[in-house]
Amino acid sequence: MKICIFGAGAIGGYLAVRLANTGQDVSVVARGPHLAAMQADGLRLRIDGGEEVAQVRASADSADLGQQDHVIITLKAHSVPGIAAHLAPLIGPETTIVTGMNGVPYWYFHGLERGGGMNPALHRIEAVDPGGSVSAHLPVEKALGCVVYPACEVVEPGVIRHVSGDRFTLGEPDGSKSGRATRLSDAMRAAGFKAPVRSRIRDEIWIKLWGNLAFNPISALTGATLEQICADPGTRGLARAMMVEGQAVAEALGVKFSIDVDKRIEGAAAVGAHKTSMLQDLELGRPMEIDALVRAVCELGQLTGQATPTIDHVLALVAQRGRVAGCYSG
Repeated sequence: MKICIFGAGAIGGYLAVRLANTGQDVSVVARGPHLAAMQADGLRLRIDGGEEVAQVRASADSADLGQQDHVIITLKAHSVPGIAAHLAPLIGPETTIVTGMNGVPYWYFHGLERGGGMNPALHRIEAVDPGGSVSAHLPVEKALGCVVYPACEVVEPGVIRHVSGDRFTLGEPDGSKSGRATRLSDAMRAAGFKAPVRSRIRDEIWIKLWGNLAFNPISALTGATLEQICADPGTRGLARAMMVEGQAVAEALGVKFSIDVDKRIEGAAAVGAHKTSMLQDLELGRPMEIDALVRAVCELGQLTGQATPTIDHVLALVAQRGRVAGCYSG
């Protein structure tokens, strides 16, 4: 099976090494020193006290790699509008586009047009598909949902360190158990990953988004870790209020939550002194993932008639913080 990882950073590199070393035809699109290191010495994964090395085809130009069976996008969501057109050489009639990004996916309403109390007119989310710039190049019918749970980091060019986790939950937007989802799941399980195929992928998307919606912007605004946010009554209460509003939006869209809000907060607290990805991006001067995690939920609130005043206020603050720091253009 031909699999291309578009954006082979930490998570993408982890996938690429494991899939390549179980015989899949893996290629990666990357850039800069990371690309140069992969081309010279292969891609290295430090895991379980050892190191695995994979030789993968690596290029900055997707035109070098040809059409694929699966294209797995592991960039952050805010990067996708700018690169969507560059995926064209990878996409053929039978290609599946796997969205391994956090937040609300651009295909969210695909497969829901006739169910879940949805209005057929609600078909595109501006926050993650501005002007249709993503869906124009990445057809929604080719999309396969993916919720990413592992934590990894790029410790030096060409070298990935696995921190924790091995689960990538897959799911079709229409809830079916398709052949393409099953084939990818089988390949990923053979590579040592947990890769269940779920009929309600949006439920899992929201469980992860639920925490990111609140803890990421609060962390970016305060500089606090998850442990500190959850231990302080003020910030814990703010996070809870945001999550309650987010839950109302999700349930209006037909989502079912398997845990309650307080258990979800306790789960975040148990992670300990961890800086969220949004705070890390702010500190490093990188673009902040505000739109897919926060703005999209406000937009969905407007579409479903659910008020999100707390989320709206925090969005205004974190967007301003990002603009001042040069990490968010809106």
